[in-house]
Order: sequence, then C-alpha cells, then structure tokens
Amino acid sequence: MKAIINGRILLPDEEVFDKALLFNEKIVGIVDKQSALRQADEVIDAEDNYVSPGFIDVHIHGYKGADASDASQAGIRLMAKELLENGVTAFLPTTTTIEWETLERIFWQLRELSKESERADYPGAQVLGCHAEGPFINPLRKGALNGDYILRPDPDKFLPYSDVVKMITFAPEMGGGENFIRNMKLYSDTVLSIGHTYANYDQTMDAIQQGVDHVTHTFNAMTPMHHRDPGVVGAALCSDVYCELIADTTTVHPGLYPLLVKAKGYKLVLITDCIRGGGLPDGEYTLGGLPIFVKNGDCRLADGTIAGSVLKMNQAVYNMRKYGNVPMHQAVRMASLNAAKSIGIAKKKGSLSAGKDADVVIMDHRCKVLKTFVRGRKLYER
Repeated sequence: MKAIINGRILLPDEEVFDKALLFNEKIVGIVDKQSALRQADEVIDAEDNYVSPGFIDVHIHGYKGADASDASQAGIRLMAKELLENGVTAFLPTTTTIEWETLERIFWQLRELSKESERADYPGAQVLGCHAEGPFINPLRKGALNGDYILRPDPDKFLPYSDVVKMITFAPEMGGGENFIRNMKLYSDTVLSIGHTYANYDQTMDAIQQGVDHVTHTFNAMTPMHHRDPGVVGAALCSDVYCELIADTTTVHPGLYPLLVKAKGYKLVLITDCIRGGGLPDGEYTLGGLPIFVKNGDCRLADGTIAGSVLKMNQAVYNMRKYGNVPMHQAVRMASLNAAKSIGIAKKKGSLSAGKDADVVIMDHRCKVLKTFVRGRKLYER
C-alpha cells in the first residue's frame, strides 16, 4: 500500500488539503494523514505540490518522433513511455487520413497493443484503442489531412474494428453520413465526432440528434459561427456535446477559453493533437505523409495551414488555468474525468475516486510533472 501525504489533492470539484491519498493498483481512498501512515508500506511526500488524476489524451497523433499512422508497434510503445513525462497515463493513438489498407493494419496492431498495455508490468501509459481522424471527411475542410485518401462514410469498414476504434472523426454532410451514424450507433459503442466538416448548423444539429456527441478540435477545420449561420461551432456551443480544445494559445485564441468554459462546463475536453515533432526541436516533420514545419511551437503545412500541435498535456492544463480563469481542479478535470466520460471509461479512470485505477500525477504549481503512477506503479520521476 502506498500513501501520498502533504499534497494538494485535486478532486473533480474541489481541492483537498491536510489529507492523504491511499492506493495500491487501485485508489483505496482519501484518508487522514495518520491513518495513511499506519496503513502504508511506502509513503511519498508531495511537499505541497498537486496530487492529480492521470491525464487522458483522446486525440494525439505522435510524440518524440513516433506517429500512430506509421503502423509501428515500437512507435506506440515509445509514445506510451515518453508521454509519462507530461502526466499522460492513458491515450488514444490517433490516425490520420491515409490508405485504408494501412489503417486496417494499424487497427490490428492497436488491438494487440491495447491488450499488452493492460498487463501489470507494462512500462508506459495505457493504450485505450484508437481515434480514427478520417478518412470520412470533407475535402473542403481537410486541413492538414491528406485529401488523396478521403472516402465516403461506410459503416461496414469500421464495424469490424469497433472494439478497438473508440472514436471516429467524420463529416456528417458527406454522402452516406446518415446511414453511417445510424449503423454505427446501432451496432457499436464507438464515439462519433464531427470534424473536418463543411456542415452547416442544421446539418450538425441533425447529426447530434441522431447520436453524434463529440466535436473534434473545436473551431478548427469546421464552419465557423456567424450570427446568420451559426455553423458547426454554433451547434457545438449550443448543444450537449463534448468539445475538444487544443489549449496551446495559438490554435485557438486564449481569449475564447472563458467562453468555452461557460458554454461547455463538464463537456470541455483538453487534447493535444500532438504530432511526431512533440518533445523534439523545431524542424520539418510529417503527418500522414505531408511535410509539417514546426517553429516556436507553431505547426504548419508549407502553405500555412495549421497542422496539429506540439502541445504537452500538462502545458494545456496550465494554459487553461491561466487563460480560462479556472481553479486547478477544474483545469485538471478537463484533461482527466471529462476526457474519460467522453469515451465511456469513467468507471475505471479519470479521477481519484476509490476503486478506480491508481493513475496519479504529482506536479508543481506550474504543472511541471514530478512523478507519474500508472495503476499504482511509479513509471516516471522528474
């Protein structure tokens, strides 16, 4: 049994002082310090730093040179290990719009890696499955995705992989969109997310009424909000869907963070949308076979199109606390419990509630990660 003492424990709706977190592979509970000292075999002094649930990134392409679309199991293992330094304890490797045959190979690999990462001795963040960003997108809003591999929405392509593909980003206005939604909702639990879309407000609301409940990197690669045509953004802000946010202060202006907080509340989910250049120096990288140029944290195609980010999740939390004008526990919830709920795993992950996986992060007041525990095992220390 382990105990973390002298920390600021972050719960979904409050910050707790003068208590201790008791855990093994699961969270045992939040108890008095003396009780924890009596029960624990190992005591960790948090030294007035934050004790947080592990972060969950539901939209991340790559990190430290690896990319989910490389079809490399070694690359995913590298990501799983290196993301621990950012407090990420579970993630959805996110593919881009590439050849369908390659996507199928990746789905098979991620199915195997998901099972592998459930082992007690796995040395990295847990692989939760896959987020497929495309290929059912609109070429008019393809952004940095490769238009050569766009396909019409077809549920028969994804249903055989619904156990591993936990989320799909698609454009509902494309031919076959309604049929795709209907069959995916009927025969799978895969989360359907609107993104890379030219849908108008009415088309978006129709898709939401049919069961779509997630919006990919809100504001980016979608129709903007106008007072006579609210677009996808207007529908996202006015409906009860989860909204992703890349809180890097450049992809979305930080002046909008308070608006998103007020409009979405517990449905706001921090993501990184990180590419393989994350954690590496500025330079030229690739995303789905397209060259990406990274300079001062800004990621763009040669024509200037924004192409993901090199954001780290702990920095996203810091940015949201600073610019979103929210307390630390609320910023952390956007990267943990909100994310867990958005993909249906909140019974096991996302908060420091008794019985959940002991995915725990200790970080300082600037959100620099000091220690990361995955299911009770310390896998990273600064």
